[in-house]
Amino acid sequence: MSRADDKGFAPRRVLALVILFGLVSTFLVWRAFDLQFLDQDFLQSQGEARYLRDVTLPTTRGVVSDRNGEPLAVSTPVDSVWVNPQELLQEPERLPELAAVLGADADALERNLTQRAQREFVWLKRRLNPSLAEEVEALGIPGVFMQKEYRRFYPAGEVAAHMIGFTNIDGVGKEGLEYAYDDWLSGEPGLKRIIRDRKGRTIEEVELLRESQPGNDLRLTIDRRLQYLAYRELKRSILEHAATSGTVVLLDVDSGEVLAMVNLPSYNPNQPASAGKGLRNRAITDVFEPGSVMKPFAVISMLENGLVHPDTPVDTNPGYVYISGYTIRDHHNYGVLDVTGLLTKSSNVGVSKLALQLPPERMWDTYTRVGFGEATGTGFPGESAGVLRNHERWRTVEQATISYGYGISVTALQLAQAFAVIADEGRLRQPTLIHGVQNPPMSVVDPRIARQVATMLETVPGPEGTGKQARVQNYRVAGKTGTSRKASGAGYAARYVSSFAGFAPASDPRLVCVAVIDDPGGDAYYGGAVAAPLFSAVMEGALRLMNIAPDNYETTLVGTAPPGMQAVAAGAAPAGGAP
Repeated sequence: MSRADDKGFAPRRVLALVILFGLVSTFLVWRAFDLQFLDQDFLQSQGEARYLRDVTLPTTRGVVSDRNGEPLAVSTPVDSVWVNPQELLQEPERLPELAAVLGADADALERNLTQRAQREFVWLKRRLNPSLAEEVEALGIPGVFMQKEYRRFYPAGEVAAHMIGFTNIDGVGKEGLEYAYDDWLSGEPGLKRIIRDRKGRTIEEVELLRESQPGNDLRLTIDRRLQYLAYRELKRSILEHAATSGTVVLLDVDSGEVLAMVNLPSYNPNQPASAGKGLRNRAITDVFEPGSVMKPFAVISMLENGLVHPDTPVDTNPGYVYISGYTIRDHHNYGVLDVTGLLTKSSNVGVSKLALQLPPERMWDTYTRVGFGEATGTGFPGESAGVLRNHERWRTVEQATISYGYGISVTALQLAQAFAVIADEGRLRQPTLIHGVQNPPMSVVDPRIARQVATMLETVPGPEGTGKQARVQNYRVAGKTGTSRKASGAGYAARYVSSFAGFAPASDPRLVCVAVIDDPGGDAYYGGAVAAPLFSAVMEGALRLMNIAPDNYETTLVGTAPPGMQAVAAGAAPAGGAP
């Protein structure tokens, strides 16, 4: 390139740069004008993105109450404390002050916040007691904020823990009916848009994006008074007999509603972390071999198939019988008993002999019709169906042992349901836990046979029966004792489950109660000595609290009524009725 050409190129290059800078400047001026006057939403959105926040509005969880509206689970507004580590760590000298109020270690708190220094939100402690929340707020430490939440409280504590269950710290049901009905009880959180300043303080509420919807309430069938009564008596009985655990179920005959359901050991749902092994609702989830409390259902099958009548004689001599190489024994040699006497004295030998005369499928059919081998349908989490093998797999000795409660496993609630069939003249109702649920009965046993067995069961708490301690003053009681040895390896250990299942008033049954004591210590372990007194105490209190009129006129009227009325009263109770 010549010198002349070089001199011509320089001005052109300068001109190009001037044009380029001019274009850039023009674009920047235009863009600034556009943002300031024409497209203001962009800068507004960018500013709001730094200070505008969508905040969740907490909502209340539905109230769980008993049948009378007494609260069993409620949500109360509380404060939770959170921090902005970026702001709080700028004043590290305030950390010991904050840690002291919260009962935390200052060094651990600083390490925790340092590890999360890039975050703008960290929970510090949730659902504080009101007094503690006030102390934290009074400190006025920069970067420390309070947020409103709801905390679940359980007024009945351990008394209703197994029924109600509990929620986690986020208000999600984790056990019991809190878990089963979590969708129903949970509300829909709301959402609002706010503007916060650089210190995290709310300076303006922009708009409500979504209103919060509170959860639905849940009304249970249990009566808190009866729940407390059953829990108190169960605890007393377990302490008296040094037992490992126990269960009481109280059922309304006419509706199938569960009026009380308690277990021990229990736990405090307000502090569920300490529950340990007490979480299980044993009345529904745990099964056991019931022993002689099953004999009434074997007798029902015998009566249904025309094998016997209540007064049919049965020879139980010499007090034991050999079946397929196994020996089945009675507590005593009862000699010749009628079928009613088999229940009165609780004869294993007599029931086994008669059971082996039944086709296995007939006996199995009776058991399944009253609810054994199937879940009761309460919807409670983890409910067990029990164990009742199909009759095609029964061995001869197994059919005999099932007749007196071995080789079959049931829950306490299944027993209550089955005894309610006898009490309600052969009608089966599914046990319910939710008040007001439609629960139509289904006839599963001939009413005449159910009445016959109910009358036979009145002899068990009578003078000659095994359940004398199940009596309730001024009421006729019907029921059956049960004592079973606990399985251990290939055999049975010298450990027992004691039970009593029955109903009252026998003239017009209103309540069914099942009492189970697991592994009682000491010399007393028979159902009549351990579980029958528990049944009596619970049933007596329940009849009184529910204002159910006495029916044992022989006790209440004889000696106080005119002579003519005494004769009527004396004939009111059947032979062998509870004195």
